[in-house]
Amino acid sequence: MDSGATGDGLRERGKAKRRAAITRAAFELFAAQGYDATTIAEIAALAEVSPRTVTLYFRSKQDIAFADFDASALRLTETLRDRAAGESVVHALEGWLRAGTACHDETRELELRMFEANPELRAVRAARMAAAMEEGARVIAEATGRAPDGIASRLVATAAAAMVTEIFQSPDGTERDQAVGVAMAFLTAGIEAVAAPAPR
Repeated sequence: MDSGATGDGLRERGKAKRRAAITRAAFELFAAQGYDATTIAEIAALAEVSPRTVTLYFRSKQDIAFADFDASALRLTETLRDRAAGESVVHALEGWLRAGTACHDETRELELRMFEANPELRAVRAARMAAAMEEGARVIAEATGRAPDGIASRLVATAAAAMVTEIFQSPDGTERDQAVGVAMAFLTAGIEAVAAPAPR
């Protein structure tokens, strides 16, 4: 076995563990005492790393707060852009949603509590989800022959962003599963509506 490759693998796993520990610690503190009141030093202490280590992994507290969300939003953009030939935007979005909602561990629970306790972070989350759905507007426009910046495409993308946000913040697994089905039916109807000939 290549000892160099083994060493690289161990280092990467170590980095991933430290990053996860920092994220969990930040989520817990942001939920318990508020985003603004929490310091980098407190996050470092709870994660059992140095403050310098925290700043090496994350440029700011906001970067920590949105670490998991931004990674998920990036996967959404890639899912929509790289979907298989003939695969509908609704099917691709549903697959991403179900994969994301299936991952509901302790860190996910802490993230939900963090957003619930901090309205300012919820506002930023809504804006970032809307930005992620810019790709959704482009995909919908391609599928319906509409302009990406047209009102029809943007209405559907905005509705999709709102539905995704609501589904991900639902704490109940059964409710989330049901919500995904309802949301996809709603989105399908919206896309069919914008695909219809534009009124004169």
